[in-house]
Amino acid sequence: MINVLVTLDFDDDWLAAVTVPGVRVRRHLARSADEIPADLLAETDVLYTNTAFPKAGAAPRLRWVQLDTSGCDHVKNTDLWDSEVDVTTIGGVSPKPLAEWVLMMILAHAHHLPHIIGLDHWPDLDYRWNRLMPRMIPGSTVGIVGYGRIGQEIGRLAHAFGMNVIGMRRGGTRAGERFSEVADETPAEVVGPDGLPGLLARSDYLVLTVPHTDETHHLLDAEAFAQLKPGAVVINGARGGVVDEDSLLAALRSGQVGYLISDVFAEEPLPENSPFWSESNVLITPHVAGFAPGYHDHVRVLFTENLRRLVEGRPLLNLVDRKAGY
Repeated sequence: MINVLVTLDFDDDWLAAVTVPGVRVRRHLARSADEIPADLLAETDVLYTNTAFPKAGAAPRLRWVQLDTSGCDHVKNTDLWDSEVDVTTIGGVSPKPLAEWVLMMILAHAHHLPHIIGLDHWPDLDYRWNRLMPRMIPGSTVGIVGYGRIGQEIGRLAHAFGMNVIGMRRGGTRAGERFSEVADETPAEVVGPDGLPGLLARSDYLVLTVPHTDETHHLLDAEAFAQLKPGAVVINGARGGVVDEDSLLAALRSGQVGYLISDVFAEEPLPENSPFWSESNVLITPHVAGFAPGYHDHVRVLFTENLRRLVEGRPLLNLVDRKAGY
C-alpha cells in the first residue's frame, strides 16, 4: 500500500476522486512538517504540500513530494532539496490564464486603459486624439524571457495580434517541441541566454516568465535595463527575484522603462510603503496572473496521473531538475 498525505485544504470530493489501486489518500492540514504527527509522517510515501517539508530522517518512506506551485525556488535550502526524494510541480496548469493576463496587459497599455479608468470627466476631442490614440500592436515586438510552456502560449497569442516574437530559453530551439495545445503557426525567433542583450534592445514589450533560479536571480539588473529599448514596457509574471528592484525603480524614474506591469515582487505581500505603489507608470496585480479556472480539477488529474505512473514504475510528469533549478 502506498500512503499519500495531503497537507492542503482540498475537500472530501477531491480526495475521493484521487483513486488509484494500491494507493491510500489521507489529509492532515499543515503549514510545516512540525504540525504533522510523527507516526503519520513516518509512514508517508507521497506528500502533496506547499511548505510542509520534512527534516532529514523524519519521513523514511518518502519517495515523492508534489508541490502545489509551478515554481520550486521555495524548496531550496531545505532538507528535501538535498535529499533523493522526487519533487514535482503543477507546471502546465496556468499557461493559458497567465498568457491571457499578459495579452490583457499589453492591450490595456496600448489602449491607455489605466489612464481612461482615472478620468473623471469627458475630455475634448483634442485630448482624446492626442492622449488616447492607441499605440500600434501589429508590428511591435514582444521579447519573452522564459520561452517554455507559458512563454510559448504568450507567443502564440501575440502572433495572432500581428506582433513579432522573440523568445529566450536555455538551449534555444528544441526540435519537435510544442507546449501549447494549439500549434503556433508562426515560428518565433528563439535565442539562448547569450541572445538576451539583443532581445532587450528590440523589445517594445519585455515579458518575464522565466523560473527563479540561481542563474536567473536579478537577471534584469542595471546593465540589462541599460540595454533595454528606451521606453519599453516591462511585464513580470515570473518571480520577483528575477528583477533587481532597485535598478528597476531607477529605470522607471529615468524613463528607460516606460511602464511596469508586475504581478510579483521580491517581498509579498508588497509592503504599503513600497515606492512602486506611488509610481504613476506602474500597474500592480496581487500575484493572481496564474490563477486558473478549474484549478482543483486540473491538479487532481495531474496528481492522479502521476500516482498511476508511480505505481507502474513510469517517469513522473513535471519532475524538478535540481541541477537546473526548476
